[in-house]
Amino acid sequence: MNFLLEGDNLASLKLLEKTHKGKIDLIYIDPPYNTGKEDFIYNDKYIDNEDTFRHSKWSSFMEKRLITAHKLLANDGVIFISIDDNEYAPLKLICDTVFGEHNLLSIHHIQVRYANKSLNEKKAFQECIEYVLIYAKNIMSFLPNRPKTTYSLDSFKFQIKELATPETVQIGDRTVEIFKKGEWSITENPPDIDNLKETWVTGSIYSGTGHGKMYQKVVEPRLNIDGYQCLYKIYGLGEDGLGYRYFTGPQKSTATKGKMFTGVPLEKRKGLEEGTAIKLGVIPNFYDFSADFGNIRHEGGVGFNSGKKPTKMLKQFLNYHTRKDILVLDFFAGSASTGHAVLDLNDEDDGTRRFIMCTSSEKNICREIAYTRLKNVISKNNKASLKYFKVDFVPISDKLYYEYADELLKHIRELVELENGISFNGNAEIAIILTEQELDNFAAHTPNECRAIYLGHDVLPSEAQETLFKDRSIAVNIIPDYYYRELEG
Repeated sequence: MNFLLEGDNLASLKLLEKTHKGKIDLIYIDPPYNTGKEDFIYNDKYIDNEDTFRHSKWSSFMEKRLITAHKLLANDGVIFISIDDNEYAPLKLICDTVFGEHNLLSIHHIQVRYANKSLNEKKAFQECIEYVLIYAKNIMSFLPNRPKTTYSLDSFKFQIKELATPETVQIGDRTVEIFKKGEWSITENPPDIDNLKETWVTGSIYSGTGHGKMYQKVVEPRLNIDGYQCLYKIYGLGEDGLGYRYFTGPQKSTATKGKMFTGVPLEKRKGLEEGTAIKLGVIPNFYDFSADFGNIRHEGGVGFNSGKKPTKMLKQFLNYHTRKDILVLDFFAGSASTGHAVLDLNDEDDGTRRFIMCTSSEKNICREIAYTRLKNVISKNNKASLKYFKVDFVPISDKLYYEYADELLKHIRELVELENGISFNGNAEIAIILTEQELDNFAAHTPNECRAIYLGHDVLPSEAQETLFKDRSIAVNIIPDYYYRELEG
């Protein structure tokens, strides 16, 4: 069961805080960019470019929602936020505070239009790029689905021969054998699992790895002693089982860097022998989706021109999560592109991802655009289903607790459906029981098909009723009392 929630998204988020705290696997949002062109409402008023506080109002608006979003994310969850230049800087600061600067995974740069497509001829500069900020709830828990390729031996084609007895020195805690010019040779052979791979010790390898530090500590200080074209065999290094690693110093006076030579890592060697070795690639932070943005107008069978995002891009983000059964939330759903992407991706890879889309009732966008689009997609997919709720705040300022509590109790059924991804309508396998009278009636006329009941937390079955449920193999789920409590914080 998937859900579409219509109403103010802060109200939807507060509702979800009761039912889905710590349960959302992936969030994607495309918030208003605050361009001053009637794309952002604050306190029921459009914010335009003349508003002196438009950036601070936008920041306040976003911070409230992102704080709740953080609570909703599972510990291994991840959030994607699209933005452009207008509010990129404030958003980055808010996210660093809410999610933690150390949990930033990437800032994707997305080309959304062709460079020669003019937006405003009076402007000298053309904006072609938007951004997607990607944060983990806990960077140690979220492991992205990185691109994989078969581990190749193509680079392993070198053999080093020791032609003389080396000079042996102790440098720090390392034993080092030094082969001078003419005391060693290197040959290039066809790729093989027993060959070595050469790597220049430059750039990030030189400055940001243990191998680079070892080169700086051992090889560089020896240049004035040993001269050029030397080979250094440093013991106690490497993951290839050799027990040492070869380094070469600069080959001539005009050079400053050398190379290291490594064998096939032991963990890859076994996979290569069994035909299962893979190499993890990296996820770049630039993608050109200009063609997809250019052809987006009627995607999903609905016309919508206000910030629609291509499903191709959204499916890529969904695929960053390794699981295919994730729960996805978009609380700035607009035309429900994210829900469309979830359904399409499930069709493509037999996934069981589910979504919750939250969008406003402004200009009937939820019913006429988002609902219509999802209905169009679901009509082609018999495996998917959708439940539509309207969400609103219950005013309590002029009411006593029991008065607004009674109002909230009328909607426990919907909360149970939302939290558990189910629908009671026309489903004889499940039932909800909220009063003692309902329990007595159910026990007296229990449907044969029933497999589970959801029982109000203050409804107590008798011993006979408990025995009945056990004999009929009916699972009893107690509706949690946090539905009835005020939210903390």
